[in-house]
Amino acid sequence: MSVIPLVDLAAQHAAVAEEVAQGWQEVLTQMAFIGGPQIAAFEREYAAFTRTRHCVGVANGTDAIEIALRSLGVGPGDECILPANTFIATAEAVCRAGARPVLADCADDQTYLIDADAVAAAVTERTRAIVPVHLYGQAAPVERLLPLADRIGAWIVEDGAQAQGARRNGVSAGALGHAAATSFYPGKNLGAYGDAGAVLTRSDDVAQRARTIRDHGSRRKYEHDVLGVNSRMDTLQAVVLSAKLRRLAGWNAARREAAARYDVLLSGLGHVVRPRTLQGNEHVWHLYVIRVPDRDRVLKELNAVGIGAGIHYPVPIHLSPAFANLGYREGAFPVSERTSTELLTLPLFAEISARKQERVADALAVALG
Repeated sequence: MSVIPLVDLAAQHAAVAEEVAQGWQEVLTQMAFIGGPQIAAFEREYAAFTRTRHCVGVANGTDAIEIALRSLGVGPGDECILPANTFIATAEAVCRAGARPVLADCADDQTYLIDADAVAAAVTERTRAIVPVHLYGQAAPVERLLPLADRIGAWIVEDGAQAQGARRNGVSAGALGHAAATSFYPGKNLGAYGDAGAVLTRSDDVAQRARTIRDHGSRRKYEHDVLGVNSRMDTLQAVVLSAKLRRLAGWNAARREAAARYDVLLSGLGHVVRPRTLQGNEHVWHLYVIRVPDRDRVLKELNAVGIGAGIHYPVPIHLSPAFANLGYREGAFPVSERTSTELLTLPLFAEISARKQERVADALAVALG
């Protein structure tokens, strides 16, 4: 029985293998594994791609959120509002910056994006930042959050790890707020061959602080102006990311075609709630997430017949034992809680064939009975 993976990294690698090998050979010749010229080249390329002024490469996406917050002056005693239905790293990064996560529910059960009204209700005198998550490949409605942020004197730091290449009302994800963070984890639309991430900003000052924090708080060797971290992007990863970036627009277009095909294939399955694109969004379909009844059984049956389906995400932040100290109880965020028991992620990647998608849809129909 052949397996249809959730994401096919081997197929993507085949498209860039020769270019990456040549680039890595240059790095090996230069022996510039940290801070090599390929880092600066990728930072320029990705800043241009996202139409931001600065891209600051870091070691991973979690570090990127922390460094972005710290570069804006967010720290101990501050609160940061973020969605309850996100990967735990968003909340971890807030804590690592010294601030307290304050959670808000998602607005509806088809886009799963943060509810601007819930954010407004969560504001206190300690709110210093809002961290909207661009989920599954589409941007959160940041334009609804900006007036609130301006009114209360807070920053907006986008978590753009799942939306590389996405746009909202013509503006690139990563350029919607005051700063942004992204992850280049291998499974992302733009993925490295290991961990990597970046901070994006239009501000020269924020970019300079981010560069200082990522390198042990140092602007010059052995001179440490602030308490920093070791979060420098490897030069080898920059080579991979530059090679993939040149192909990202085409890969995202292929993802859109695959998502549209799923929409048609699943349209006759009455028990399936398909995803919805928020008006004004250009979706890049990092994940194709549906909702089904009896999700865990359906997932098990799909996996048993070689369909690499998954869940994003099964436990809202406030129900994770790691964040029990926040004091939220079950029922606090009803949309996030209800959907977390129904969400099911289907295989989707740029190279997926129509035949494989048909097999996924057929298996899903059988599992749903």
